[in-house]
Amino acid sequence: MPNLKASIKDLRKTAKRTERRKGTMSAVKNAVKKIRKATPEEAAKQLPSLYKLVDKAVQSGMMKKNTAARYKSNATAYAKSGK
Repeated sequence: MPNLKASIKDLRKTAKRTERRKGTMSAVKNAVKKIRKATPEEAAKQLPSLYKLVDKAVQSGMMKKNTAARYKSNATAYAKSGK
């Protein structure tokens, strides 16, 4: 346990950020799993919702741009080919 006042505050901030990030990243990962389980036609319909979640994660700083691009690219490739 930290002794300094600033360190204690930092610990609280980190815990809050972690919880916020867990919720967002969990939603993104669940959307990806949903797309992977769906048929390619259904997956194509679910792509816009995944894009929206990923873009929001990037905008809020929870995900890097290239990571988001990879998520989108993989999901789109699956929706087109079904593999």
